[in-house]
Amino acid sequence: MANVKVTYDKTANAAYVYFTDPEARVKVAHMYPCDPVDVDGMINLDFDDQGRLLGIEVLAASSKLPAYLLESAERIDAEGA
Repeated sequence: MANVKVTYDKTANAAYVYFTDPEARVKVAHMYPCDPVDVDGMINLDFDDQGRLLGIEVLAASSKLPAYLLESAERIDAEGA
């Protein structure tokens, strides 16, 4: 099973779930925003130039993702530094 990297900024209440190899340097070529009404918030899907899903940005993450995932995420806010 692959390890998936998750970062969390508690101050912004935003999380990012990475699906890329941590060693790879990839650029986002296209972002697809999910309908904020349908998902009751803001979730963005990031794709590379070949259409592969690179990751998911989740705003209002504490209400959208399981607590255990956020608790184990790499903190990128001042509190986590």
